[in-house]
Amino acid sequence: MKKKKNQKGHKKGQISYKPLVIGTLITLALVVGIFVLADMRNKENLEAIRKEQPNIVNQPVLGKEDAPVTIVEFGDYKCPSCKAWSQKIFPQLKKDYIDTGKVKLAYIHVLFHGEESTLSSLAAESVFAQNPQAFWKYNKALFDAQPNGNHDGLWVTQEKLLDLAKTHTPEIDLTKLENDIKEKKASNQVSVDADLVQQFKVEQTPTIMINGIELDNPFDYEKVQSIIDKELNKKK
Repeated sequence: MKKKKNQKGHKKGQISYKPLVIGTLITLALVVGIFVLADMRNKENLEAIRKEQPNIVNQPVLGKEDAPVTIVEFGDYKCPSCKAWSQKIFPQLKKDYIDTGKVKLAYIHVLFHGEESTLSSLAAESVFAQNPQAFWKYNKALFDAQPNGNHDGLWVTQEKLLDLAKTHTPEIDLTKLENDIKEKKASNQVSVDADLVQQFKVEQTPTIMINGIELDNPFDYEKVQSIIDKELNKKK
């Protein structure tokens, strides 16, 4: 009597998909692992950036000294986007966070536009040296004076800088300011700013950092608010 064939065996020509399924699951697990690892590294990098805050000692700072959140603006008075940020974002930021004591803002000069950037920065730093509070009025006046068109045209001159100071910061000694600009008295501080620009690899203006976190889009005010609020919640 012939023995019956093992009914559990595979029929001739039948393909087993078990190895394929196992291989797919392993591949999927590896892909998920890679994404998780990348996300962890991104978070680690973010924390590293968070810990490295630009040194704002001797920089113009607006707001309460003990404000829990620090914003650093890298700006250039010849930069059209900086003017736009100054007029569109800064006023709301000041109202919502600086005036309420939650945020302080420091300004660092960037010299991307050559001699005019340097000259305007020297003037602004000289105003700051005379009267730290007057700096912010002068800062606004410089951005407001920037032409809406022909951005590469010459407009920053010593005469213009003195005229702006006379109109917007009457508390400033104009004779001293004129001499300080001519003698480049604030050149050391301007050099400090240039070093910070290089240290933090600033490649565009305005560059805005919130507690060390650089914004991808400084004109997205909802994002600005979101980051500030998260930083404030960490202080509670």
